[in-house]
Amino acid sequence: MSDTALRRFNNLRFNRRGLLVLGAIALAALAALAHAVLGPPAQASLSAPPPPAVTVSPALVTRTADWANFTGQFNPVNNVEIRAQVSGYLTEIDFTDGQIVHKGDLLFVIDPRPYQIQLTQAQAAVLSAQAQLAFAAKETHRISVLQNSGAVTVEQLDQRVQEQAAAQAALDTAQAQVQSAQLNLQFCHITAPFSGRISTHLMSIGGLVAGGPSAATPTLLTTIVSLDPIYLDFQMSEDDYLAYEHYVHEAPPGTQVSNIVQAGLSDEPGYPRNGTLNFVDNAIDQSSGTIHVRATFANPDLFITPGDFAQLRLPIAAPRNVLLVPDSALQADQSNQVVMTVAKDGTVVSKIVTTGALVNGLREIDSGIGPDDKIVINGLMRAWPGTKVTPEPGKITAASSTD
Repeated sequence: MSDTALRRFNNLRFNRRGLLVLGAIALAALAALAHAVLGPPAQASLSAPPPPAVTVSPALVTRTADWANFTGQFNPVNNVEIRAQVSGYLTEIDFTDGQIVHKGDLLFVIDPRPYQIQLTQAQAAVLSAQAQLAFAAKETHRISVLQNSGAVTVEQLDQRVQEQAAAQAALDTAQAQVQSAQLNLQFCHITAPFSGRISTHLMSIGGLVAGGPSAATPTLLTTIVSLDPIYLDFQMSEDDYLAYEHYVHEAPPGTQVSNIVQAGLSDEPGYPRNGTLNFVDNAIDQSSGTIHVRATFANPDLFITPGDFAQLRLPIAAPRNVLLVPDSALQADQSNQVVMTVAKDGTVVSKIVTTGALVNGLREIDSGIGPDDKIVINGLMRAWPGTKVTPEPGKITAASSTD
């Protein structure tokens, strides 16, 4: 290497060393300045974060019965076809289609004039028969007196007695014709047999209707269905029927067996309507394996219409205490349902449970937990089995009891 090149190399090495020294001095100065302004660095915290918080509550304890659920249909207690009982022309329609009518309300009028004439004729026939009977009675009395004196024969007396009996029979016939004419005249004014909702009229004013013994098929005028009370008919399976029979027959002496049926229409949550079970058929249908059952419901506001479907339930066991938790507190573990509980030391413990029906919006727990277990009802994402949590007290409440 030449002297010039060696000199350049030494100068470059000296410059790098100087820069490193100057950098070290600058860093030391900055550190001293930071220490003077900010003080010594804070010591890193060595404590662990607190366990996550979850909301816990004991299961809600309530008293309830076991229920069997069914689908039923409302039907009227009374349902009749209004048909003509006499023939004639329709002269009046005294209702509006679909209105509520009351027992005795006038519905139709069939021209009564022909039947008024028949009544007058029958009444005249009665008067004639009465006169004939009076005359026959006098003749009988007169012949009877003469027969005692020997002026007439016994055969003549018997003839007068027979004529009096025939006059009496004629009077009875005439009086029956009066009653028949009065009845036909009454049939001209058709009234509601009970209170309920009437359908549309099937004949118009001026139409000829047929009725009475001479009519092969009396004319259908309209129909009426009763609304209050109203039946709810449903089919009960053999298993449910047997469970209900055990409930009824195995009740302890002095225990009142509930025959309440709770129901709700298709747009009603829960079972807000209460009825009374009043009919169980006398045999199970062999083709379907069900038995016909009926309950009666009050319908004072006439809201329920015959034909409406309803969900209903019937008690099949005596009331007992049950534990209830919200469905949101349940988790699926393979084929099991589990709830997360918190032990006294804050450890999360999972428990397999057996669930039942919904009661007031909460899920019935048949087995797996006790009334003292603290159930995690909020914060399940932070509650892992075996981990520690901070339990915060909550409360399980039932929904409004519309069922």
